[in-house]
Amino acid sequence: MKQKNSLLRNNGFQTFATSILCIVLGLIVGYLALLIINAEGAWTAIVNVMKNFFKYPSAAARMKYFGSTLAKTAPLIFCSLSVLFAYKVGLFNIGAAGQYCLGMGVALYLALQHTIPGHSAQIPWYVCLICGIVVGGISGAFCGLLKAYCNVNVVISGIMLNWISLYGTNMLLKPVMDPSGKDTFRLVSKAKQAVLPTLGMDKLFSKNQYVTIAIPCAILVAVIVWIILDKTKLGYELKATGNNPNAAKYCGMKENRNIILTMVIAGGLAAMGGAMYYLSDVEQWNVNASSVPAMGFNGIAAAFLGGLNPIGSIFSSYFITHITVGGGNVDLSHYCAQIADFISAVIIYLCGFVLFFKTLINNRLRKAEERFTQKERDAVKPANANQEGGNK
Repeated sequence: MKQKNSLLRNNGFQTFATSILCIVLGLIVGYLALLIINAEGAWTAIVNVMKNFFKYPSAAARMKYFGSTLAKTAPLIFCSLSVLFAYKVGLFNIGAAGQYCLGMGVALYLALQHTIPGHSAQIPWYVCLICGIVVGGISGAFCGLLKAYCNVNVVISGIMLNWISLYGTNMLLKPVMDPSGKDTFRLVSKAKQAVLPTLGMDKLFSKNQYVTIAIPCAILVAVIVWIILDKTKLGYELKATGNNPNAAKYCGMKENRNIILTMVIAGGLAAMGGAMYYLSDVEQWNVNASSVPAMGFNGIAAAFLGGLNPIGSIFSSYFITHITVGGGNVDLSHYCAQIADFISAVIIYLCGFVLFFKTLINNRLRKAEERFTQKERDAVKPANANQEGGNK
């Protein structure tokens, strides 16, 4: 009984259990929506959404499309880490979409437009990646400076910078647009040196060229973020600043420095996701885009579904990507491919009730313990009464 209660009282287990509950409820709501639209094919549709690459009959095809799902998961992990890192320090990095955009834009521009000064060789992938991360960090630093010294809410400055980043990126990438369409040139055809290396992982996924080092890098960065936040003095100071800035300042912690540093790291993480995704050549950027990439906003969803835990964000990011890609498998003559986005939205909405679910679990456990303790007391009373009678 005590061992069971100790497991149920564990915060990590409660977060995992409530996240699973949110997912199940979200799928139920999605299924009900499909029933309302067209009851006849509702079950097949929800199954196809969950199947994703499992729908392919051959193992080779399943592995190939599994690799594509992982490739699309990697940038979402970075954006999720960007959001949760800032949130742990009491900041809400809604500017992750713009930082993602900047990281991608700078990396693509350097890869497609420029050569190394004094040489005919083009700029390699690692230089493009580093420059993208630096620019994203500078964007985050700008939000941090406004917050630290002008008390401007990071949500306001982040939203404004999202649109500035988008239009700035479009202007920057206009010279490297493929004349035959609205997108930038493919890296494979124009700048092979800028494509991220696969390190042989493409062979594990049926020669899927989009499986690059972005995937293991995303997992590695998630582990590093977890170590920084939970196992280092810096992480403790950052979280202390977020929980109570005045108390942190009283203890000698540099509040303004911590705020700026947090936003620099958050901006760099989001930019790293954008740079790695497009340097994997999975997609090409549409220079006429009129809205910021959804990946940055999806990072908010993945962060909260993962319980604001860096390791949890890996699994939540994969789940969201899995059902989003699977949404293309539904019968489009009856349903919209955005049914997966609808399910994700419901799940994330339910994540707002995680604290409620945790409180409900703890209240039930407390009442169960009180009843158990009362029964023990009731059992002890007769024994004490008999002992007292014998003594008399």
